[in-house]
Amino acid sequence: AQEYRPGRDIVIAIDPGHGGHDPGAVGKRKTREKDIALAVSRTLASKINAETGMRAVLIRDRDVYVDHRQRTGIARRHKADLFVSIHADAVADRRARGASVYALSLKGASDEAARQLARRENASVGGVSLDDKDDVLASVLIDLSQNASLSASLEVGSKVIGEMGKVVKLHRRTVQQAGLLVLKSPDMPSILVETAFISNPAEEKQLRNTAHQGRLATAILAGIRNYFYTNPPPDTLIAANLRREPARAVRHVISRGDTLSEIAERYNVSKAAIRAANKLSTDTIRIGQTLSIPIFAGG
Repeated sequence: AQEYRPGRDIVIAIDPGHGGHDPGAVGKRKTREKDIALAVSRTLASKINAETGMRAVLIRDRDVYVDHRQRTGIARRHKADLFVSIHADAVADRRARGASVYALSLKGASDEAARQLARRENASVGGVSLDDKDDVLASVLIDLSQNASLSASLEVGSKVIGEMGKVVKLHRRTVQQAGLLVLKSPDMPSILVETAFISNPAEEKQLRNTAHQGRLATAILAGIRNYFYTNPPPDTLIAANLRREPARAVRHVISRGDTLSEIAERYNVSKAAIRAANKLSTDTIRIGQTLSIPIFAGG
């Protein structure tokens, strides 16, 4: 029963981009970004809620517009440990393709695509002029410099992009940075996921596919899990489970690109411990193989 659980759930705020009067980008087949963002977000939320020790909060669960500042305000009211904004990219060149993950930039955007994204997304802030963007940034700079919010955003972003790269083509293989208003929360790691280019007809078709939406959500969740199993907030159930003796095992299914070194680093255990737990004589692993990962107290 809930009252006997030692420690709280890790709370993930999921923010479906756009909504209501703001459709976001629109594809050639009239697919609207706001609808794709909501579909992927709902799927991600249900997967998070099925995880032990995790709970999802949807910033919007229907077709309504929520102001950018309200979005982070809702997440803060729910004491979210992570804010994930879901979007679909668009540019004039229909050949552009692939997924990206963004974190806040304190200086310049990481490239021209990031600058364009910041202009496009910040322009859709209801009733807020872009002129105050620098003031907003200045007001959080002090807070950001005093806590680990930005570095945590970059770390969780890199975990997410790594997992997404196993199921979709990536537009950028590393976390990009842009001055996005929706990411300017000083007290909460925040990332923005561009699932694909809705302006690319092939990717637009993929985004409309429910099974593809599920694969995207599973990859995003895998990145979030990787981060929080390595960095669990100390008062959470997941942290309590990781500390508990005797050591318990986590099941990990090998997917394309996995190496024993990377898996060991992800779960903060040694390769030797994984080899011993699975009676492996070498570091060779194969796709589809299930490994038992020993999680030690305090590890």
